[in-house]
Amino acid sequence: MASIKDVANLAGVAVGTVSRVINNSGAVKPKTRRKVEEAVRELNYIPNEVARNFKMQKSKMVALLLPSIWNPFFSELAYYIEDELDREGFKLMLCNSGGKPEKELYYLDMLRQNKVAGIVGITYNDIENNVSHDIPIVSIDRHFNKKITCVTSDNYEGGRMALRELVKAGARKPAFIGSVTSVFSETMNRIKGFMHEAEALGVDYTVYEKPDPIVDDEAYFNEFFNEHGDVDGIFAITDMLAANYIERARKRGIRVPEDVKVVGYDGIQDNPYFHPILSTIRQPVEEMARMAIRLLYSKMEGEPLTEQVHRIPVTFKQGETT
Repeated sequence: MASIKDVANLAGVAVGTVSRVINNSGAVKPKTRRKVEEAVRELNYIPNEVARNFKMQKSKMVALLLPSIWNPFFSELAYYIEDELDREGFKLMLCNSGGKPEKELYYLDMLRQNKVAGIVGITYNDIENNVSHDIPIVSIDRHFNKKITCVTSDNYEGGRMALRELVKAGARKPAFIGSVTSVFSETMNRIKGFMHEAEALGVDYTVYEKPDPIVDDEAYFNEFFNEHGDVDGIFAITDMLAANYIERARKRGIRVPEDVKVVGYDGIQDNPYFHPILSTIRQPVEEMARMAIRLLYSKMEGEPLTEQVHRIPVTFKQGETT
């Protein structure tokens, strides 16, 4: 049986364009409409009426649930998500939770009532039982269950890559610094990759992590410097934490990269305005954002998604800290 994606491929248009023709909603050029209608007839495509009726009740609004809009990684992700939505005439509703579970639950309840077309969500809280399957959802980094698709970067390989780059730069006693979320997310694979590679290479390493979120940066770093003052390499779970470490190390007279090599994760501080420019594992933010929306469109059309987790390769960006 032909799918809407088959129709789109034959007509040479986007899935959203086929949807607009079938549902007679939105502007479509006459020539494009004829191509879609011909493809429908040729493939004998029969729309999924259940999914179609469900979609027709929805608005052209997609919600993006973020822990914080202040984080540059989340801001960049939101930019590309909005751009991808705009291509098909959808609008973005930004829900900034501040990482608070009660606020996330409030937003989820509000979104169900308003019948948004779909949700892209980033959460590190235990809200599994409150996530409804009535609305198409795609998650970033977080695993819920088999009905919710997850888009993420290859965090495990990123951790391995970070360890190798630190060793290559001369670090002999590297340390991982970060925080542990209350529920498993793909970000935890960064530490697993780091540890696996260190053990494979026979490198003496340190792991320093606290529960997420870190509520007192001063206490966090004071304890780290007091207990692990002999490390000569740092892999931070995010670029923001890496930048925080560099600033506090500088105040203690620790030079980067002369005394300690530093690698972050995200790729947000590659702008020349930042100094020093951070060596980092760069997440493919644009690709992650656009893939999340394309997968969401498929869910909105009632198409089955066989792959639960979509992992996208990362790259190392050399900066001035290694």
